[in-house]
Amino acid sequence: MPSATPRLLLLDSASLYFRAFYGVPARAEAPSGIPTNAVAGFVDMIATLVGRYRPTHVAACWDDDWRPQWRVDAIPTYKAHRVAEDAAEGEEVPDELGPQVPVIAQCLEVLGVPKVGAAHYEADDVIGTLAHHYRGVMPVDVVTGDRDLFQLVDDASGTRVIYTARGGVRDPDVVDQAYLRTKYDVPTGDAYADMAVLRGDTSDGLPGVAGIGEKTAARLIATHGSLEGIRAAIASGDPSIKGAQRARLEAGSDYLDAAPRVVAVARDVPVTDVDLTIGPELPDPAGMSRLALDHGIAGPLGRAAAALYPQAD
Repeated sequence: MPSATPRLLLLDSASLYFRAFYGVPARAEAPSGIPTNAVAGFVDMIATLVGRYRPTHVAACWDDDWRPQWRVDAIPTYKAHRVAEDAAEGEEVPDELGPQVPVIAQCLEVLGVPKVGAAHYEADDVIGTLAHHYRGVMPVDVVTGDRDLFQLVDDASGTRVIYTARGGVRDPDVVDQAYLRTKYDVPTGDAYADMAVLRGDTSDGLPGVAGIGEKTAARLIATHGSLEGIRAAIASGDPSIKGAQRARLEAGSDYLDAAPRVVAVARDVPVTDVDLTIGPELPDPAGMSRLALDHGIAGPLGRAAAALYPQAD
């Protein structure tokens, strides 16, 4: 049965449907002729996650803009390697995945799971805004395979990341502040964001500061408290930062001016008026039946509906 205690589940939709596409074998051709492995895998993920974490509120957060211009203006290499050969096509997506994404959106609609996005923002920004909005109101679980969202972790408000990169949704890493201390030697989500700026991330086209890896970044943060504290120490001539390390940080000054805004997820996206409450009953049984028949996904849709609306069984 649904939890009596309010809990919000935020899904990083693209992270999950890409994982489903690569992790679920091709299925028998559906009547629609559209491949369905990503659809079936994604919907089954919803069933698993809702059944395990028993949220009262849920949102499938969406990339309305996977590479916002304001981030590219700050750091031109941001996600540049992911752009399709024809730049007008946007992000490079496998041919058999592209047609499945609209079907995934239709599944969310018939299941009553809000699909939440905003022009000029990534799903990460939607997640950051909703997590910030509900912080202190109810615990928040962020489901993603993207380390960028570790910056949202906050034990005091019960905000954690269900990290699927290694074990998927069935055996994820549950990322809280103890995990950040053990894995990265940083104490908080904010400190993780500062470390991520210094370290960079080749998967996002962020170069980082040359010669400053995770361990060095964590030591600098431990000594000076934050990226802002590190930069203040450099500016003041603090003798604890010297030699090659000082030279590297000074050489990276322009990058360090721009990168924090790129790395930090937005917390003010206009999405907070969306009702994320899981309703009392399946909103569109007829629509779900049509989708199930058209795409041969009766099993996954049925499992997700049963997890979301167990009182209907």
